[in-house]
Amino acid sequence: MLLSRVLEEKLGSLYRAGGRIVGGVYLGKGQEAFSAALGVQLRKGRDIYGPLIRDQAGRIAFGEPIIDCVRTYLGAVTGPMRGRDGNIHRGRPKEGHLAMISHLGSLLSVVAGGLFARRLAGTLADSIGATSIGDGGTSTGAFHEGLNMAAVEKLPIIVSIANNQYAYSTPNTRQYACENLVDRAAGYGIQGVTVDATDLASCLKAFRAAVVRAREGGGPQMIVGTLLRLAGHGEHDDASYIPDTKRQGPSARDCLQVAEDFARDHGWMSSADLRELNEEVRRNVDQTVSKVSKEPAPDPFKENWQALSCAELVEGQHEA
Repeated sequence: MLLSRVLEEKLGSLYRAGGRIVGGVYLGKGQEAFSAALGVQLRKGRDIYGPLIRDQAGRIAFGEPIIDCVRTYLGAVTGPMRGRDGNIHRGRPKEGHLAMISHLGSLLSVVAGGLFARRLAGTLADSIGATSIGDGGTSTGAFHEGLNMAAVEKLPIIVSIANNQYAYSTPNTRQYACENLVDRAAGYGIQGVTVDATDLASCLKAFRAAVVRAREGGGPQMIVGTLLRLAGHGEHDDASYIPDTKRQGPSARDCLQVAEDFARDHGWMSSADLRELNEEVRRNVDQTVSKVSKEPAPDPFKENWQALSCAELVEGQHEA
């Protein structure tokens, strides 16, 4: 959580300063507990993970090295996207980490399809899939189609919904008519749970139980986390549409501060320990950014810009 927060703060400052970051910067500030609590339950290389734009904490928990993130944002040719993408559309498919293609529900079908393909091939075993989406994305046709298919086929998939109460600037009251967002789970015939996404302990408990149910054949599991993003939709958005009453409410608690207080209150870490950890994380991020800043961008005269789907990127497929 802390590593994600510090890394994203650094990326935000680089974006505002101008330079190598091209495109948007989308921060997960306030969503780190909910995101990390899911990522840490998954097994890299065995499960399938489809993260969202605000899931840097989940990516790290799943096992993504932060240098992959920095290389992508700074457009380094050494990165997983070879400098072809400027922010969040990166992944390592062979490790089960799918590249984010859209934050509007499309990844649900991709993760479900990956699980279904494994089932047909007889290689599903106890692997599961997980994908994340925001409250606004749950109203798209892509989300409905993907979840309906996953429910009918009883696929072992975790659907993590970060209800940050605004689809960009559209509040929950203009998004759905049911009393609670999790009520939609009943329409698909799947289990749904709501959790306080500012509380890491509650998030870990909810996702751990959901993962167990999914691995044991319980079908799709919907987890809705109630929170408030502590930044704009992107660094280009000042979020002035969020009223002060929301910013002062319980869902606006900083999950990182809540986790630090919890660790301190339980005697796991002292204030000095937390300060030392913070300094260590900041040094790590600064060193990574410094290293990547010296790495080259793609050479337009040498790089192969042809778009193609390589067999070696597809699980279980090899060139003859």
